[in-house]
Parts: sequence; C-alpha cells; structure tokens
Amino acid sequence: MGKGMVLGTMIHGAGERRTDWRHPAIPSDASTSFDFYKKQALISERGKLDFVFVADAMYITPQSAPHYLNRFEPLTILSALAAVTSNIGLVATLSSTYSEPYAAARQLASLDMLSGGRAGWNAVTSGLGGTALNFGHRRDMHPEHGIRYRMAAEFTEVVRKLWDSWEDDAFIRDKDSGVFFDPKKMHEAEHDGEFFSVKGALNIARSPQGQPVIFQAGKSEDGRRFATDTAEVVFAIDGEIGAAREYYMDMKKRAARTGRNPDELLVIQGISPVVADTEEEAFRIREELTATVSLEEALADLGRHFDHHDFTQYEPDAPFPDLDGLGANGFRSDIERIIKGARRDGLTLREAAMREAAPKTPFIGTPEHVAGRLEEWYRTGAADGFMLIANLPSLLESFVEGVVPLLRERGLFREVYEGTTLRDHLGLPFRENRYARAGEAILV
Repeated sequence: MGKGMVLGTMIHGAGERRTDWRHPAIPSDASTSFDFYKKQALISERGKLDFVFVADAMYITPQSAPHYLNRFEPLTILSALAAVTSNIGLVATLSSTYSEPYAAARQLASLDMLSGGRAGWNAVTSGLGGTALNFGHRRDMHPEHGIRYRMAAEFTEVVRKLWDSWEDDAFIRDKDSGVFFDPKKMHEAEHDGEFFSVKGALNIARSPQGQPVIFQAGKSEDGRRFATDTAEVVFAIDGEIGAAREYYMDMKKRAARTGRNPDELLVIQGISPVVADTEEEAFRIREELTATVSLEEALADLGRHFDHHDFTQYEPDAPFPDLDGLGANGFRSDIERIIKGARRDGLTLREAAMREAAPKTPFIGTPEHVAGRLEEWYRTGAADGFMLIANLPSLLESFVEGVVPLLRERGLFREVYEGTTLRDHLGLPFRENRYARAGEAILV
C-alpha cells in the first residue's frame, strides 16, 4: 500500500450543497475568497496531508448550488496557493472534453513548475450536457458518454507527449558558450489522431517530478477502463465498506491485468468526516449542517446529477420515478448509484432526494472512533487513502488536530514530509521522459 495512508482535502468554498453557505461558520463569499482557500491549504499542510484538490464544472443554471454559481477556476487559485505553501500537492480539475491538449499541457506544466513538482491533474470528461452551449456547440453536440472517454484517452496521450517535449537535461544555459539548450533533446509530439492534431513541442520544461500526477474519478465501465489505462490515483465515494472493497479489488485486478504495478494505481475514497470530542457533539454538528435542507433544495441538488432534470414535476411521496435512461450521457456512475439505491431500499422520491442531500457517513464521532474506521478501511483493502470533504471549515481543523495524530501513533501516516514532490508524497515513481528511455535502449 505504498508509503502509508494517503490523505487529501477538497477545498469546496461555500459548500457543495445549496444550503451550506447559510451556516454561520461558513463565509458566504468563501468560493471567491483567497484567504479562505489559503487557510484551508495551510491547515492541510500543517497536518502533512498529501494534497489539496479543487473541483470544477463549466455550466450553471439558476438551480445550481451557490458554490457553483461563483467560484475560482482551479488552476488559477492553485497557482496562487503554490506561492503560499511549501510542500502540499495541488490537484486541479480540467476537462478533456472542453479543452485543447496543448493549452492544458502548458497550464498544468506551469503549475507543476511554479510549485516545484507538486501538481496533479484530475482528468474529467464533463458530464453536464449544457456545457456544450458554452463552447460554441449546440446542446445535441455534447459527445456521447463512450466517445467522451475515447476523447479523454487520446487527450491524455497527447498531453503526456507534450510534457515530454524536453528531456530533463535539455536546457544547458551556458552563458560563456552561448548554448541555451541541446536541440537533440527537444521533441515534437507530431500527433494526428481521431480527435486531436498537435505538432508541439511544448514551451515549458519538465518539473522535478517529471510529469504531474493524473487523477480520475468515474465508476462507470468506461471510467474504470480509462482509469486503468491512464490514471495514477482514482477517486470513489462509497458509503459502506463492502462496496468500497469491491471497487478497490476491481481496480487493482484491472491494473494487474494490463501489466501495471497495482501499487501504482492508488484508490482514494471521498469522505465527509465529522469529528468532535464526544459522539453526541459530532451528531449535533451533522444535524446542524443538514437541518436547513428543504425538499425543494434537495430536489434541485438531485436534479444536477441528472443534467438538471426538474424533479418537482413528480409526486414526492410516490416511489422513485422511472427515468428511462435520463441523464445516462452525463454523470453515469452517480445516476446508477442513486437509482440502484432507491430501488434496492424502496425509497420514495423524497427519501432518495434527502438521502443524497444529507448522506450518512461512517466517519462520525470522536477522533478515536474516526481513526479506527479509517484504519479498518485501509488495512482491509477498501482504500489506499481518503480525500476529506469538510463541509465546515472547522471540521478540517478538527480532523488534522484530532485524527491525524492518532493515525501517526498507529503507524499509518507520516510524521514529516519525506520528499518535495506530489509523487514523493504518494509513493509514486518519477515519470521518466519517453525519449530519454528510448535513447538509453538504443545505446544498450
């Protein structure tokens, strides 16, 4: 399991749910407050966590949660955080469906260089169909689910070629001789594929970690194949340990079948821990967080998973409606999870919406209880680590101050940063330049 438990933080501004911003402890402008992001990043770094993560989407409606309506672009805010942090990894979401490989490669490489090798890329395919409307396409031009993943695979291939444009020692910078670089160590991508045509080379060198770490989230069959072929870290959100173990084992087996070292495909579970001095206080905090969620708001949040479908047209206390494949071209794994759970448990629409708006978490209670649950999941093959989704700013601090020391006592987490790059933190190997490898093979 690598170098120990992986821990990261999602910085989610004013909160994921529509009502989170109303909590008195959450600044209403958190999603566009540099001070807020800086504080969360520094708390995470103080705990020696592996990375902070910023999610993204590029389509909104009046029904979108406040955080989605007004927030920083991930690469911009993470570049700012690179200047005020020293060790923690910086992971940005960037769409492979609505970006161009050259621009993406350059932006991510710049963050990697700025931070001294701490960048990661969450490669997503953009599930919301309306995103097409913001990029010069008709709504019906949003690519089909399987096509988006084919695009993502080629996009990632091109980006990685571009990141290898320069061998690690290409820039000589000898002022006396006037030699700035070795032309033999500059390489053009020369890619001409199904979706993209890129000449290259990229106009920025490699960072101390070689290439940014590639993250991916997606539990559909297409998503799992893409992750197995491309990703180094995969995200999932499973509310119970059995489902988490099944996903973990599936991804590790897939990696092994393709010839990869399974230890170099890390499986991370997203969790929303609620930590307090007593169990009663923890449950009170959770109740306080969810008490303001109305049915109308829960239905709006639910609708986003289904490409902003209007669920108010249904009787809320009737069985969960038959949606006949609605939203299958969007967030497919989320949709499958919601529908499967509603049918399995015989939920009404109201019950399904409220479950999604205020999901139960096994990671609630005292620091000792939460640390014990994390250890159980880690040691029994449910996860290589966890990404914290702290809906209250104080919950991140409670985790860092209360749970992390217990994980250290149990030999599960680092005392200090042992390296300088995100790959060092995660126990992943330096990403060697493909052209340098090819040259070494010829010499042999």
